[in-house]
Amino acid sequence: MTVKPGWQGRFYEDFEIGDVYQHPLGRTITETDNTWFTLLTMNTNQAHFNAQVGQSSEFGRMLVASPLTISIAMGQSVTDTTQNAFANLGLDELKLTAPVFAGDTIWSESIVLDKRESGSRPHAGIVTIKTRTLNQDAVEVLSFKRTFYVHKRDTDGAKSLFPQAATPLRLEDA
Repeated sequence: MTVKPGWQGRFYEDFEIGDVYQHPLGRTITETDNTWFTLLTMNTNQAHFNAQVGQSSEFGRMLVASPLTISIAMGQSVTDTTQNAFANLGLDELKLTAPVFAGDTIWSESIVLDKRESGSRPHAGIVTIKTRTLNQDAVEVLSFKRTFYVHKRDTDGAKSLFPQAATPLRLEDA
């Protein structure tokens, strides 16, 4: 029997300037997502949760709250970029380039812009990426640059915390 670990994410050594990661999970944003997020964040702009206000706007319908779109885009990138990060250091050049509506499906991709060793943390490096998010029609809806600390491979912060069972999982026992 061979235990095959799940995707562990990238470590500092895995990033190469110019590499592009097309993040694998698209996400359709629902009206419920938008309303809940708006209420959770205490956003009182009715363009996000009042259909009548949305219909009377230049868009003719409610807009998805921008911070929700940003949060989903950043989340989409985690599996490829910051799964092994321990701190975001900066979010720069954020641009909201097209409106997002309930029912839109968004996809994100990132390019590695820079990487360097950390001067104060020998177990980590600093990586900068640019992420852009596209809707289902391939229209860019946002972009941003993000800089983060990420663990190096084989350091304490990179160790798996998966618990070891007293008896292994075996086909014959299933």
